[in-house]
Amino acid sequence: MSKQAEIVKRLTDKELLLNLYITQFIIIVAVFLLSRIIQGDWFFVFTLFFWEWKHALLGGFVALIIVVIELLLVKVVPRSWLDDGGVNERVFQKRSPIHILIIASIVGISEELLFRGVLQASFGIIPASLLFALIHIRYLQNFFLFSFTIGLSFLLGLLFIYTGNLLTVIVSHIVIDLLLGLAIRYKIYKF
Repeated sequence: MSKQAEIVKRLTDKELLLNLYITQFIIIVAVFLLSRIIQGDWFFVFTLFFWEWKHALLGGFVALIIVVIELLLVKVVPRSWLDDGGVNERVFQKRSPIHILIIASIVGISEELLFRGVLQASFGIIPASLLFALIHIRYLQNFFLFSFTIGLSFLLGLLFIYTGNLLTVIVSHIVIDLLLGLAIRYKIYKF
């Protein structure tokens, strides 16, 4: 058992959820601080966000493809390749659908504002995508999950380059997390 899995096992569900929310709060604070430091504007990321239905739909469509691929992978690859130490199951399995939507929204918004809105817009897709994968530290012990996360991050980065709109990647990230969270909750995503 990895050190991460041991720590997760000792945490109560409430403590694990609290850690998730604290992490997302730290990410949001980092968004504004880095926006100010790097771009000279506290609210720089919001200049990269605009409402465009076709961009939102594109983000949702890409998310559906990713979720289908991941659900197929569950059926064909060894369990160990997708083992994140039980974190996702602990986060999602006992949550209501509304709570899963709230978690997915908070995570999708905060992470995309940071990784696409600040880091990719300032330093490019490669550093942003690698940092995105690294922040998902529990995947570092698992080559397959880490590689999948890097690939997913590059795909989201390319989607952002294509549309120039944070809305697209935020919608995509939220839909991915929402559908996979619901799949865990309703035991569709099982090994």
